[in-house]
Amino acid sequence: MTVAIVNPDGSRAEMSGNGTRIAAAWLMSRSGSAQARVHVGPRTVTVRRTGAGLYESALGPVAVGPRETVDGIELTAVVVGNPHAVVVDDPGRIEELGPRLETHPRFPERTNVQVVRVDGPGEVTARVWERGVGETAASGTSAVAVAAATHGDGEVVVHFPGGDLRVRLAAGSAWLTGPAEPLDP
Repeated sequence: MTVAIVNPDGSRAEMSGNGTRIAAAWLMSRSGSAQARVHVGPRTVTVRRTGAGLYESALGPVAVGPRETVDGIELTAVVVGNPHAVVVDDPGRIEELGPRLETHPRFPERTNVQVVRVDGPGEVTARVWERGVGETAASGTSAVAVAAATHGDGEVVVHFPGGDLRVRLAAGSAWLTGPAEPLDP
């Protein structure tokens, strides 16, 4: 299956962790398979059903840049097939920092922005400003970016207003686990 993601502003997203998982879950429900491959942007993502409405996506490589300061804001740039700017700060600042960084000249193609609070080892709380969308309740690639920028290898639970996602990072690659609920009646 090939998936194209079009944002509300008409721009195309290279990747969507949640969208890919949902498309794969739909395909698995139709085929009866416990695994599906989804082509999205330049990547092929393998998704497998893990039980109880949860699905694990092998999202592939993650590139974490060094900490940098942009317009007085300390951030870490992360690429998960799409660009992210992770800011460790009060997540309540998303409405201020999100639009400011999304369109900053440092990111000529614009960027997704996450403002995150590290709650402890393997646990963070974040809010997301998606480029071309604005604030969203949860984002799969944002969960991976946040985990990579704040923890590196290992497992991290990312709490979003829209629900929790689990990220596993190892040797520069990411796996994302979360729910996918059918919308069909």
